[in-house]
Amino acid sequence: MKTTDICMLGGAGFVGGHLASRLASAGHNVTILTRNRERHRRLLVLPTVRLRQGDVYDRRFLEATIAQSDVVINLVGILNEKGRNGRGFENAHVALADAVINACIATGTRRLLHMSALRADADRGPSHYLRTKGQAERLIMDKCGDNIAWTMFQPSVIYGPDDSFTLRFAQLLRLTPLIFPLARPDARFAPVFIGDVVDAFVTALNDPQSAGQRYQLCGPDALSLRGMVRFIATCLGLRRLIVGLPDSVSKLQARICEFLPGKPFSMDNYLSLTVPSVCDDNGFAHLGLTPRSFRNIVPTYLNSER
Repeated sequence: MKTTDICMLGGAGFVGGHLASRLASAGHNVTILTRNRERHRRLLVLPTVRLRQGDVYDRRFLEATIAQSDVVINLVGILNEKGRNGRGFENAHVALADAVINACIATGTRRLLHMSALRADADRGPSHYLRTKGQAERLIMDKCGDNIAWTMFQPSVIYGPDDSFTLRFAQLLRLTPLIFPLARPDARFAPVFIGDVVDAFVTALNDPQSAGQRYQLCGPDALSLRGMVRFIATCLGLRRLIVGLPDSVSKLQARICEFLPGKPFSMDNYLSLTVPSVCDDNGFAHLGLTPRSFRNIVPTYLNSER
C-alpha cells in the first residue's frame, strides 16, 4: 500500500478518530482540519497525523490544505442544529460539501470520500438532516463530473466504544428507575459497527472500482429501537420496563427536549425516525466485507461499563 496524503474534515469526531487511527497505522499522512487544535491534541499521539487549525469555510485555508493532499475525506455531519429552521444543517452538510468540491476542483485533487446517511433524500427526506444529506449527495454527483473520483457512504446508526448512541442510552437507563419511556420505539435500524465502517472507507480508498459508487452500510441485525435499548439494559444488568410512547407524546417530548441543554432529542430527530434505517442493498457485500453483529460487539464494551 503506497503512502497517501489525506485531508480529513470532521476527523476529530467519533468516526474520524477511529478512521484516522487506522489510516495512520497503515502509514498514510493524515491532516485533520479543526477550529480548535488544543481540544483535539489526543489525536497527535497517532503517528503521521497532524492537526491544522482554521476555518474550513475560508476558501484560501481550505484550498491551501487540500492542495497538499491526494485524497479528501469529508465526515462532517450534525444530528441537531442550534436553531430549528434547517439553516444549521444546510451550512454543515450542503455549504461545506460545496466548498470542498470547489477546493478539489481548484487544486486538481481527484479523490473524494464522503460520509452521507442512509435514507438521505434531497426531495423526500422527512427531516432537515436527511434532506440536506441528500442535497450534498446531489451536489457531488452534479459538480464532480469526470474531474473527481467520488465515493459516498450511507450508514445506518453507527455504534462502538465512545459512541454517542449506545453510551447515551446506557446513561439514560441508569438515571431512569424501573420504567423507561421511549419515543418511536418501533423505528427500525440495522446498526453498524464503527470498525466495519472504517473497513469500508479503507477498502474503497484502495479500490479504483469504488469511484462513482454509493454504498449503503448496515450491520446484519435489523432491530427496533426498543429492541436495541432493551439489549443495552441487559448488558448493563439493569431491569427496566421499556414503555413505547405514542406519536403524539413522542412529538411533545421532542419539542420539550429541543429547549434542554445539549438538545438531547428534537423534532428533526423524531422526523428522521419515521423512515426505516435499513439497507436495500448492503454495500459491505460489494466491498468484499462481512459486517459484525450488534449483539456480539456491544457486550464487549458495555459489560466493562457495568
